[in-house]
Amino acid sequence: MYPKLFSVGSFFIPTYGVLVALGFLAGLFVTMRLAKQRGLSPDVITNLAVYCAIAGVLGAKLFMFLFDFNYYLKNPGEIFTMSTLQAAGVFHGGFIAAFVVAIFYMRQHKLAALPTMDIFAPGVAIGQAVGRLGCFAAGCCWGRECDLPWGVRFRSDFAAPVPLDKTLHPVQLYESAANLVIFAVLYRLASREHRAGQVIGLYLVLYSTVRFVIEFFRNHEQGLVAGLSLTQWISAGLFALGVGILLWGNQLSRSRIVKRPALSTSR
Repeated sequence: MYPKLFSVGSFFIPTYGVLVALGFLAGLFVTMRLAKQRGLSPDVITNLAVYCAIAGVLGAKLFMFLFDFNYYLKNPGEIFTMSTLQAAGVFHGGFIAAFVVAIFYMRQHKLAALPTMDIFAPGVAIGQAVGRLGCFAAGCCWGRECDLPWGVRFRSDFAAPVPLDKTLHPVQLYESAANLVIFAVLYRLASREHRAGQVIGLYLVLYSTVRFVIEFFRNHEQGLVAGLSLTQWISAGLFALGVGILLWGNQLSRSRIVKRPALSTSR
């Protein structure tokens, strides 16, 4: 792990924060490229991305507080500490909050919901791939103990409360690699002719499946509900939503198919 990218005395720049910022920029770049291919306003799409990013941060923190409600209820002062500020939060909370904000924004600006979400899906995937490297660098979202040859050990006290000097599943790297594959699949689909909703629907199905499986190898401080983690239950719900979007997209008329952009518009 490498939690501090740069430090001078007590001041330091966290690697996690830098990688999350880079993940956002990478996602924005991909989204803007696809938006340009579809002839959408760069300003409108950029504003939507920024609003979703802000909502995502707030939603991730809110779900973190809800997941650890008893802890923060007993230690309310921890809510305002630097460690809480730097904590990753719960991705699904951020995604749900960003999704809700996106719906309101698209309605206000009269953007077609499914095609707009389609151009965002690949960017979300590549942003997650980079962001999870930040989680690995910081030591958060750690895995369960294992005796596998690719198991990792965290040794920095900065990573507390992650267990130190114990071999753990590098679940952050598992998810980063999976998201990179998902990005490749989605970007290829988004760049070609496809039915409205196919890209975002496939993202929800693929990512929810990956996250559901990876959760079996993660540490769960919040405990389990009916044998599954809270994140797995949320993943199951988002998987169902993805299937619903795909089925809905298949029922749309052929006139709603998103055409492959002409070469002149993709330069």
